[in-house]
Amino acid sequence: MAVRLPAARRRTQLLDTALELFAERGYHSTSMDDIADAAGVTKPVLYQHFTAKKALFVELLDEVGRQLLEAIAAATQDAAGPREQVEAGLTAYFQFVADRHSAFVLLFGGGARRDEEFAEAVLSVERVIADFVAPLIAADIDEEHRRFLAHAVVGLAESASRHWVAQGSTEAPEIAARRVADLAWAGLRAVHR
Repeated sequence: MAVRLPAARRRTQLLDTALELFAERGYHSTSMDDIADAAGVTKPVLYQHFTAKKALFVELLDEVGRQLLEAIAAATQDAAGPREQVEAGLTAYFQFVADRHSAFVLLFGGGARRDEEFAEAVLSVERVIADFVAPLIAADIDEEHRRFLAHAVVGLAESASRHWVAQGSTEAPEIAARRVADLAWAGLRAVHR
């Protein structure tokens, strides 16, 4: 029998369990029964918190995206200048990937981006992060140019981190981040109208 937890703690437990299963098996290969069994609860308990598997998955995508953005925002908040912001933001990104592998796989490593049901949720996470990055780009350019470059920086981080994970790199997140930051900073310094 499952231990009775307060609703908020049970919801967190269910999200954590679902995250691990979805990251390991993918959305379509994970059932609500699988999640309930792994969490040690009955299906009715799971359905008290989430009306459907799709709603659970979309909530996870949103939550993981929010956590990633919070990590980047906290890291860049006290940076001394633009160069330091680039490196701090990328270090937070790579550290998130290293520490929260399942969350990264859920967002960027699995089929969510290619699945029509969830592609918009993943794109929304990218947009929110790019919207955060855009004002950090200290260049004399118009707003649309700035947003375009912010998306390029987000794509650079995502692609590099996917490669980093796929290669099973033992390189420290700070080293990987510094390498990508060097490239991004060199490019951003050359930006002009």
